[in-house]
Amino acid sequence: MLGNTSRNAQAALCASVVASALLIPTAGSAAASSSRPTVTVNAVNPNTACRSHGRNYVVRTYFRGPNKYTLRCGTGSWGWKHIKAGHGWNNTMNKKISAAIWSGKWNGGGYSTWSASCPTRETFRTKIGTPAGSNDLRTAYKYTGRAAASC
Repeated sequence: MLGNTSRNAQAALCASVVASALLIPTAGSAAASSSRPTVTVNAVNPNTACRSHGRNYVVRTYFRGPNKYTLRCGTGSWGWKHIKAGHGWNNTMNKKISAAIWSGKWNGGGYSTWSASCPTRETFRTKIGTPAGSNDLRTAYKYTGRAAASC
């Protein structure tokens, strides 16, 4: 009888492992990536890369579902150089851009994040589209305007 109990427990354990493997999404699946923003990890430091590469060099890649948006070195009027000079660049800015693109609302030319308060207020804005590409990040900045939405 003890042998059957051990076999039953082993069979139940195997079944639960198989069921878990079927239910847990893999890292590359849409279900696995839908819970948080995804930023590709570029090993490149934009400050260093943009000194030695041209304006079309990609320093960051952001995703919104299957859509890919790139941040290029750019110029003083678009891309990473523009964001750094006009709005500042650091890890927080990178995370805000990622969050806005991943889960923000369309603002007519990019994506924006909004406050959770009522009425909601636009807090951060991105603009998409550059001379180098239609899915390139042109600019990103903290929004201080009065745009509000009803609850």
